[in-house]
Amino acid sequence: MGFIDCVIEKAQQDPRRVLLPEPEDERTLRAAVEIEEKGIASVTLIGDEDMVRAKLGEAGIAKEFSIVDPAKAAWREEFIEALYELRKAKGLTKDDAAKLLSGPIYHGVMMLRTKKGDGLVAGAIHSTGDTLRPALQILRSSRALVSSFFFMVCDETVYLFSDCGLMENPNEQQLAEIALETAQSAMSFGIEPSVAMLSYSTKGSADSPLTQKVVEATRLAQAGALERFGQDSPVQIDGELQLDAAVVEKVGAKKAPGSAVAGQAKVLIFPDLNAGNIGYKLVERLGGAQAYGPIIQGLTPPVNDLSRGCSASDIVGVAAITVVQSQMGAA
Repeated sequence: MGFIDCVIEKAQQDPRRVLLPEPEDERTLRAAVEIEEKGIASVTLIGDEDMVRAKLGEAGIAKEFSIVDPAKAAWREEFIEALYELRKAKGLTKDDAAKLLSGPIYHGVMMLRTKKGDGLVAGAIHSTGDTLRPALQILRSSRALVSSFFFMVCDETVYLFSDCGLMENPNEQQLAEIALETAQSAMSFGIEPSVAMLSYSTKGSADSPLTQKVVEATRLAQAGALERFGQDSPVQIDGELQLDAAVVEKVGAKKAPGSAVAGQAKVLIFPDLNAGNIGYKLVERLGGAQAYGPIIQGLTPPVNDLSRGCSASDIVGVAAITVVQSQMGAA
């Protein structure tokens, strides 16, 4: 059984309610059908009700779904007042709140906040910023830092790539925290938490401010892993490592002899968003890997992003991941 099939099976054991705020896109509607038919989750579509029903008809989908129209929702005034109170210190007016809550993503995130859903998946037609900004403004974080990762399924091997979607240029402490959070996410999904802190240098083969950032982040992450996970945990963190030294056993043995991570890494931590975004898209588009994400770690309830080039099956997979995060309390 493949990785995403295992995630789906776990989601089916305790289905939740997933909010999909992009029903104008046929991929979302096709995914919604599959999500419910497979018993992964109950789906709520968020958008103008007449438009949603018209799009379902155009797609030849006869299945009935729960639909929430932000303009007609019984709780609209309650949401406006709540968002205003939450953001007024940032200069938000009630009129601003009303405009924002007319949008399906803001409305969906407020539904999560008020326990009218267990998770939200969007990004098929919205940018990462437009998808995640409402969540970062409205939902509580279980950690000091919210970051993201992709599940990259390469044949039979699953990697976690982080951060490829959110943190633009993390400093040493932030990079270390991303490593620790992603190690925890790996363990939560049954993936070996062998963490490589990536650089263009391996163990001092180059020396610059860029490589020193990764060296210091590695030191902080190793100390943090001992404190957070304990001495007997399976978490192993090493760096700085070039990509080939991290994932190719022969290269790792040559470039970083004695490293418990070199050649064995399943969690790859990129030094900045440029490297991470380029890296995952290279592996997906030229290497043929299946990418699921960006998966957000640190938000409760979970909100997850999609690539705008995603397929309906990608949406199904991310919805299943979202359900499992909800089961674990947004791991």
